Amino acid sequence: MPARELQEQLNTLREQLEQNPPLTEVEREDLHVLMQQIELELELETKTQDSSLSDNVNLAVERFEIEHPTLAGTLRNIVQALGNMGI
Repeated sequence: MPARELQEQLNTLREQLEQNPPLTEVEREDLHVLMQQIELELELETKTQDSSLSDNVNLAVERFEIEHPTLAGTLRNIVQALGNMGI
């Protein structure tokens, strides 16, 4: 089930953030806002395509992939889960 997979990836990202990687406050806040958007999408269980959410996660992947590859990998998994859900 794609929603379950997405929730698991969000949980992984949350755990990674709890380990306090060297992020600025702005980066940390941006990730929290993005996570809230994804969680809202899960709660609504909407099947309509919201490309802006996927675009935002893709931008976060690009932003973090060099300095924080583990976070970027989890974000890539989230993008894939969103795609599997048709979002």
